[in-house]
Amino acid sequence: MNTLPLFQGVATAIVTPFRNGGVDYEAFGRLIERQIVSGVSALVVCGTTGEPATMTEEERLSVIGFAVERVAHRVPVIAGTGSNCTAAAAAFSRKVAELGVEAQLAVTPYYNKCTQKGLIAHYEAIHAATALPIIAYNVPSRTGVNMLPATVRALRDSGAIVAVKEASGDIRQISELCTLTTERFCVYSGDDPLVYSVLTLGGKGVISVAANVVPDGFARLCEAYFTGRPDESLALQRKYQALVAALFSEVNPIPVKYALARLGQIENELRLPLTPIEPADAEKVDRALAGLGLL
Repeated sequence: MNTLPLFQGVATAIVTPFRNGGVDYEAFGRLIERQIVSGVSALVVCGTTGEPATMTEEERLSVIGFAVERVAHRVPVIAGTGSNCTAAAAAFSRKVAELGVEAQLAVTPYYNKCTQKGLIAHYEAIHAATALPIIAYNVPSRTGVNMLPATVRALRDSGAIVAVKEASGDIRQISELCTLTTERFCVYSGDDPLVYSVLTLGGKGVISVAANVVPDGFARLCEAYFTGRPDESLALQRKYQALVAALFSEVNPIPVKYALARLGQIENELRLPLTPIEPADAEKVDRALAGLGLL
C-alpha cells in the first residue's frame, strides 16, 4: 500500500519551457534543480500550468520522463494525466506509470460536463486501469463541473482516489472536504491565495503556480505551519499576496511564464491559443517582483 500523504507541503505545478516551438529541456532541467534546492516537496509535471493541452502525447511523455530522470527520486514526481475522454485518460495513465512517476493528477472531465455519477465512473475507470495513485483535480472555473464533497467521499471510500486538489475557491466546500481526511486520503489546496486557510482546515499542502517564481517562500509557508509556527506561515501568505494576484491577472500560465522570463529563467514562449501577456498585466507582475526584491 502507498504511504500517504504523497507529499506534505508545496508541490510546484511546474511550467514547460518552450524555445523556437519545441520543449527547452536545458531550461527545464534548470527549473527542476531550482525547485528541489529551494525545498519543495513534490513536482507536478504537465498539469494545467505545463500546457499539456497544446502538446502531443509524445511530447508529454518525453517531458514527464525527463523530469523523472532528472529528479531521481529526490521528491515525488506527479504527472498530469487528465482528459475529458475517460478511455484516453486511462490509456495515458498506463503509459505514465511505466515512466516511474509516484502519482497522477487527473482533472475532472471538461467541456462535456458530466454528472456527479459520471465523475465517479470516470475516476473508477482510471483507477481500474492502473495502480498509479490518483489525485483528483477539481477546478470548476476551467472545466465547468464542480466535484461535490459527496462525490469525493464516494471515490475516497471506493479507493479510487487518494487525494483531491481543490480549486473551487469555495471555503465552505473546502472545509467540508477537509473533514474527509483519513490516513488514506488528504486534501491539497489548488489556489495559491488560500494555502494558509486550507492548512488551518486540515489540508496537507498546496499544488502551486506561484512556487514556480518563489519556491523557497511557499516551501517555508507550509513548513512554518506544520512545525508549529502559524503566525510566520500567515505572514508569508500575506507577503506573497500581491505576487499571487499578479500571476492570475490573466489565464495561467501566461503571467507566470512572463515572470520567469523576467527573472531570466526561461524564454517567454507560449503555444496558441495562449498569447503573450498584456502590457498592463505585465506591469502588475513587474511591480510584484520588484516589491519582493526579485527585480
